Amino acid sequence: MAGGVGAAATLALGAAFWKDVVGSHGGGGAKASARAPAAAYGPYGRPNGDGVAVPDGFTARRVARGGERVPGTGYDWHRASDGAATFPTDDGGWILVSNSEEQRGGAGAMRFGPDGRVRDAYRILDGTTQNCAGGPTPWATWLSCEEYEEGRVWECDPTGRRKARVHDAMGVFKHEAAAVDPRGRRVYMTEDLIDGAFYRFTPRRWPSLAEGRLEMAKVARDGSVEWVDVPDRFARRTPIRRQVKGITEFGRAEGIWFDSATVYLATTADSRIHAYDTRRGRIGVIYDGLASRDAPLTRVDNLTASRAGELFVCEDISTEEIHVGVITPRRKASRFLAVSGENHEGSELTGIAFNPAGDRLYFSSQRAHDLRGEVYEVSGPFRGRRRS
Repeated sequence: MAGGVGAAATLALGAAFWKDVVGSHGGGGAKASARAPAAAYGPYGRPNGDGVAVPDGFTARRVARGGERVPGTGYDWHRASDGAATFPTDDGGWILVSNSEEQRGGAGAMRFGPDGRVRDAYRILDGTTQNCAGGPTPWATWLSCEEYEEGRVWECDPTGRRKARVHDAMGVFKHEAAAVDPRGRRVYMTEDLIDGAFYRFTPRRWPSLAEGRLEMAKVARDGSVEWVDVPDRFARRTPIRRQVKGITEFGRAEGIWFDSATVYLATTADSRIHAYDTRRGRIGVIYDGLASRDAPLTRVDNLTASRAGELFVCEDISTEEIHVGVITPRRKASRFLAVSGENHEGSELTGIAFNPAGDRLYFSSQRAHDLRGEVYEVSGPFRGRRRS
């Protein structure tokens, strides 16, 4: 094992995206182009043997398949890979953590050396249920979220050395993903239900997540957000999202990412990406996939940002061709790569994450290869990557 693990690098995306963005949760304001412009990295070519098609100059390889031994290790990778993140290690490599959304849940990890080769693979979380997405923390832990009505948030050590801790104070609900705001000292969370809420948790003693204040968002017509206290975070009688009247519904809120005082969240049901300005306390739509028949992305899900301030977004849709898209800081949306073929029938794309240097992108086809799931790595000239 590597000697230590560090937090992911801070990006710089918010200001560019929020310039001129005004409007409510429901719409209005400046949005990413709904029509498909020229692809940010050029058109993708023919699919490789795994059914992954990438732009010229990029390569894709499979690094894990559910139920099979990770090459070069003695560990069998979990099925239904979902949310993921990477953490730098002291030797110049990194650790990729990944959730398992199958019934028995949990999470696993792969450790990569500086040369990109897999050095080890192992389990970091057991005894949980349907671990969907989550999010990394600035103090180098992984927040793994359980996606069912009694779901909780588990804080995991990417190295697997320390036992995972459950944080009941962050609420009992159908958790999807989490994003940490280190300056505001809060954690924002999503809920994958058609009437799901948008949450924030303010720890009593930062950075401990054992105690704190849990709130839900109530959005006004002008996009201003009022945060309302949750009466019963344990949902003893009533689901949290139904405990307060007037709470704004975010239709299947899934992917979430924090950067530069902005929280980006994707709502799969209406194919929108929202941006919440934590300083102004306002939220607006920056991408609407239903605004045009030519929209490059629909049913947006997991998302992350590159070092250059681009949002990379997965599609949660079962079609002949599924995409990872990119939205530039100028709010131009296009498709980056495509996944197709019999191997991916009925699948969706999940677990999108860059390595610390920003030159390798990981994602999963969750139900590929007879519902096992596969994890891929895309290498190439991503903008903003750190050069060796």
